[in-house]
Amino acid sequence: MELLLLPLPPSNGPAAPLPTPLERLHLPPALSGAAGSNRAPDRAIRIAAADDLAAVTAWLARYADSAATLTAYRREVERLILWAVLQLGKPLSSLTHEDLLAYERFLADPQPAARWVLAGSKKLARSHPDWRPFAGPLAPRSVRQALVILNALFAWLTEAGYLADNPLALARRRRAPAKARITRYLSHELWETVKDAVATMPTDTARACLHAARCRWVLTVLYLGGLRASELTATTMGAVFCRRDAQGIERWWLEVTGKGNKTRLVPATDELIAELARYRRANDLPPTPQPGEALPLVLPVIGREQRAGRGDHDPGLSRGALHLILKEVFGLAAARLRARGPEWEAQAALLASASAHWLRHTAGSHMTDRQVDLRYVRDNFGHSSISTTSGYLHSEEDARHDATQARHRIGWINTK
Repeated sequence: MELLLLPLPPSNGPAAPLPTPLERLHLPPALSGAAGSNRAPDRAIRIAAADDLAAVTAWLARYADSAATLTAYRREVERLILWAVLQLGKPLSSLTHEDLLAYERFLADPQPAARWVLAGSKKLARSHPDWRPFAGPLAPRSVRQALVILNALFAWLTEAGYLADNPLALARRRRAPAKARITRYLSHELWETVKDAVATMPTDTARACLHAARCRWVLTVLYLGGLRASELTATTMGAVFCRRDAQGIERWWLEVTGKGNKTRLVPATDELIAELARYRRANDLPPTPQPGEALPLVLPVIGREQRAGRGDHDPGLSRGALHLILKEVFGLAAARLRARGPEWEAQAALLASASAHWLRHTAGSHMTDRQVDLRYVRDNFGHSSISTTSGYLHSEEDARHDATQARHRIGWINTK
């Protein structure tokens, strides 16, 4: 355990303590929150938490069945607690409304950067001594999302009788902005460039062949299935299954567990099943998965034979590994665009910034471009509301623009 000694030393004194990941954090009694100024009377408490770390752990435990949500929520709670004790010398349960206004400004520019911001672009393990809670300043949208999460935390701690009041409840109520049109997606032309980049990946060694096959399969299942990154990394081969419909026709499906631990069935098209068979053959597997097969949907490139010899299971792809695979693919595609000339630089930069979620948006946008019923896109993607799905209707907006330009004119007479 790491003990944080506060208040902080003066600027000309010894080095100030550095942030410590939540699971290794140990706070002195004055900062534990056991006597926080916003603590509710003991008789009101409904959770077995005597200090702030125990209280937030109880809140986070509610999301244990959703790894992606748990990670996002832990990140925001961790940042706030570390900021409170390191910058203010206060426990979480003593924070005021004014403190949280200051924290909102801090999120947009975490200073001093040497303490808060990771140096370099390489992501470090939480156990690494150079770990930091920020990769850089948060964009306005990310700041708003952080405050939404923290408001949920404070509201729950107040309802649980741990806090007397929610200091974020006094925040100025802003009118909810109109749902933004989705812009982080690839046009049909850019998508073709990405596919071309994968098709020309080197295959001169056995490992290169497996890597190229994996890149092609990752793009295939993310695009045809419209999966989230967390869904892809958590799904097994056994989730692909076949059943007959009312007319006796065999149809393939992919069972996916998404947000909120909700399970949905994604149509596995003939094209997707053919690509799965191609990928499995590249890995010396039968073309069709067996019911209940525990192999991950995306296989590791190295070490499979050794693990098979030991009887060990192949590990699933981590989200970090998926990120690296896609960054390589998008980087190759961006290089192909840059080779065409400087006029392609903006498009190349757009490709280089793409991520797994861009492929989900790309899939939804392309489906709506091809007139797939919005209800079907909604259900394939696991959206709770069709208004979310309607964000993919780019071609409809383009048609509206064309019609307005062609038919709605002011007709000034040209005069000098």
